[in-house]
Amino acid sequence: GMMRKLTPMGVKIKKALIDKGMTQVQLADQLGVNPRYINHIIHGERSGRKYMNEIIRILELNERNF
Repeated sequence: GMMRKLTPMGVKIKKALIDKGMTQVQLADQLGVNPRYINHIIHGERSGRKYMNEIIRILELNERNF
């Protein structure tokens, strides 16, 4: 299939998941959302705004990373 483009936030999420040894599925579980939704956020198909603070907290992203 076509490679979908990661958003800048998506890159940060993916990198943070790797750093923490976490999967998108584990992140989704912690947020109580469908793993596909995380994928949509990473690729900018959904804003994920509603969950962004929680994602930042779980992945320990801080504002310096942005």
